[in-house]
Amino acid sequence: MKQASRLQLFDNWARNYDNSTTSENDDFPFTGYEMVLEQVVSLADVKPNMRILDLGVGTGNLAARFFNKGCKVWGLDFSAEMLAQTQEKLPQVNLVQADLLGDWTQNIQPPFDRVVSSYVFHEFNLGIKIGLLQKIRSRYLSPNGIILVADIAFPDVDIRTAASQYWADYWDEDEYYWAKDETIIACEKIRLQVAYKQVSNCGGVFTFVDKDAG
Repeated sequence: MKQASRLQLFDNWARNYDNSTTSENDDFPFTGYEMVLEQVVSLADVKPNMRILDLGVGTGNLAARFFNKGCKVWGLDFSAEMLAQTQEKLPQVNLVQADLLGDWTQNIQPPFDRVVSSYVFHEFNLGIKIGLLQKIRSRYLSPNGIILVADIAFPDVDIRTAASQYWADYWDEDEYYWAKDETIIACEKIRLQVAYKQVSNCGGVFTFVDKDAG
């Protein structure tokens, strides 16, 4: 799907996005959505005043959790309508409209103690994912900082393939869902240490740490 069409999709979805993720709609791809976000916060192990960058902040569901922990939060999204929803919920959060594949420098003030993202990176193939992780590590992450990504994900490629058949009516072939095994192999090449926690049958959280930090 072309970028302009994707942007229109998310702009149109913004007002109803939260309804899509409720427990009443607890099926692929949002099975266990709330638990997945809570796992990100738990693994982040934040302290008050830590600086958090939420990539693809959407309607602010993950950002709100960090704000409520006393963190200083920045949120980035390419959808103006998604950002409007976050602004309404969290007027104290610093919001920037930008494409993850473009230049984020405007009004973004690195470094950040934690860079987080939820249900966004599956928009990109593995090569682009790894490129984004490298960009975050080199330009936006503080020394000893952590990257945490929550998303549609599976323990390995075979399980992902089986899932694509099980959820065939819902599976989006234009999206690139994670598999732990191929992610670890790719991250080894750029010296990122990877930990993975499967939270639901289609959702999990990756933790990325720079092996050369410290």
